[in-house]
Amino acid sequence: MFTGIVEELGKVKRVMRQGRVMVLEILALKTLQDARVGDSIAVNGVCLTVTSFNKDLFSFEVMAETSEKTNLGLLRAGEKVNLERSLRLGDKVSGHFVTGHIDCLGLIRRKGLRNGNLAFEIAIPASFIRYYLPKGSISLDGISLTLADRRTNLISVFVIPHTLKNTTLGFKGPSDKLNVEFDILAKRTAV
Repeated sequence: MFTGIVEELGKVKRVMRQGRVMVLEILALKTLQDARVGDSIAVNGVCLTVTSFNKDLFSFEVMAETSEKTNLGLLRAGEKVNLERSLRLGDKVSGHFVTGHIDCLGLIRRKGLRNGNLAFEIAIPASFIRYYLPKGSISLDGISLTLADRRTNLISVFVIPHTLKNTTLGFKGPSDKLNVEFDILAKRTAV
């Protein structure tokens, strides 16, 4: 369980294929503090298990289904990723509850100013629009955001400068794919 509050930007050191498993190595500092093999870390919002680490590097084994159904399969060396350690009992929940289980990929259609604020317009598969809840929470690449509005299968979020500076959204633009996880409470009410 995570909160969608990104702790740091990691940097992909290497992506290797071992059969149908992708091994992902990520350089980090803060999220490595008190790390142990077996810990869950959200990488671009995807819950992954630490398989090894040293003072500045995590390794993760990513199953084929995960690399095919998330944007992790598109990662290349040198790219930045959003990192968050798992929530511990007693921690402050600043964002919303995020499971790290991605619902779908969203495609950025537009990034620009709307009413003087930065907005992202994201296309999602039509079958997932039922999870849209006005002013509800959503996780995009592991970032807890508030839904602004929707048109057919397009959803919008506004992003403050702090979020843009401290997450991968500052590097993203039209045609980039984002990992989308709808709020677990919204999914519960849509059933």
